[in-house]
This record gives sequence, C-alpha cells and structure tokens, in this order.
Amino acid sequence: MSQNKIDIPGLLSRMPLFSAMSAEDIEQIAENTREKRLKKGEMLFQRGDHPQGFYYVIFGQIKLAFSSPQGNEKVVEILGAHQSFGEAVMFMDRPYPVFAESLGDTLLLHVSSEAVFDQIEHDAGFARRMLAGMAIRLHSMVRDVESYSLRSSTQRVIGYLLQQSHAAPCQEGEQTIDLPTSKQVIASRLNLTPETLSRVFHDLSENKLITVQGKQIMLHDVAKLSRYDG
Repeated sequence: MSQNKIDIPGLLSRMPLFSAMSAEDIEQIAENTREKRLKKGEMLFQRGDHPQGFYYVIFGQIKLAFSSPQGNEKVVEILGAHQSFGEAVMFMDRPYPVFAESLGDTLLLHVSSEAVFDQIEHDAGFARRMLAGMAIRLHSMVRDVESYSLRSSTQRVIGYLLQQSHAAPCQEGEQTIDLPTSKQVIASRLNLTPETLSRVFHDLSENKLITVQGKQIMLHDVAKLSRYDG
C-alpha cells in the first residue's frame, strides 16, 4: 500500500458531513484527524476498546462483527468507501460492542471526538447532519432485521446480488458482479450459514439465473432474478 502523504483537508471537504463547513473549520477538524492504513486481516479495534472519535473509509473495506460464546462470528456490517462508523458509541461514551477488521488494504480517516464536540458547540447545522447520518444507518439496520425476519434465504441472497449490481429490478440483460468479500463473510452478513448460501447459489445456477465463477457472478436476467422466489 502506498505510504504517500494524503490531503486530509481535501478529503474532509468532500465528506457530506463536512460539506457546508468553511475552509477554516475544515482546517481545524483536519488538525485533529489522522490517517490510518490497514492491510487485509488487520484489526482496527477490538470489542471493548474505548472510542476516541469516529472513522471514515477512503478506500478498502471494514468488517464490523462480534464473536458468540461458542466462537461463531456474526458480521454486523461491511463498510466501504465514503462510509463512516463509530459515531454513536463516541457520543454514548461506551466501549465498542463489536470488533473492526479490514477485508483488504484500507485507508481510513480518524476524526477525534474533541474536534467533533467543538464543532457541534458552534455549528447547529453540523449537529443536524451528523444526526441525519446516524438516522440513515439506523433505518438501514431496521430494514436488515426486517429482511432477516420476513424474507426467505433465497430472497435475501437475490436482494444482496441486486444491490451489488446496482440494477433496477425490471432491468433486462446480463450483468457481471464481483463479490466484495468472501462468501463466508457475506453469509454471516445475510444471517445465513455458508452451506445455505452455497445451496442458494447452486439453486440459482441450476435455474440458469446466475453463473458463479469464484468471486465473479454473472446475473443472466436481472428482471427474472428479481421475480424468482425459489
């Protein structure tokens, strides 16, 4: 991974959270922001660690997960470029309830809690934007829980594939996608066992809806795939 010095103020100014800030305010935030580079499989923090701010992903992927007493891993979220995390526990001043691990070479910005709290004190708009961002994440998690409770394993997998393809449900024709991480991690994210995920992929392949070649998946007909219910 390149160790070239990055333009922290420039990156901060492109974040939606900081988009309405003056150049002066951005510089102040930048003084309390540090870059963090991780290699694949490297831990960012452990469950129980105390937050000192929040993170923003520039490139790469971060897995948020926890381990059960039986040693099984449950993936809570997979975060990619232009996504932030850690804001809620920072405000609650509570330890992290999950661990964070890189799924590939990753560059993050760590914005200190001191910088955030100082900005909130003199910019109500900043506070509103931060609350809006956390609300969007909360709604996304509620949708996930609803999906796990009400949708079949096949529907969950199809929904994930369509999400990765960024295709409209009615779109026709073939599309090829590259899975962003391992099938085991994706299975955990969808609240499935790896065996169930493999079985769904096999069923979709047998029905000529997809072709799986390692991490590359060809969707043969997005419209048909979106209507399929196993």
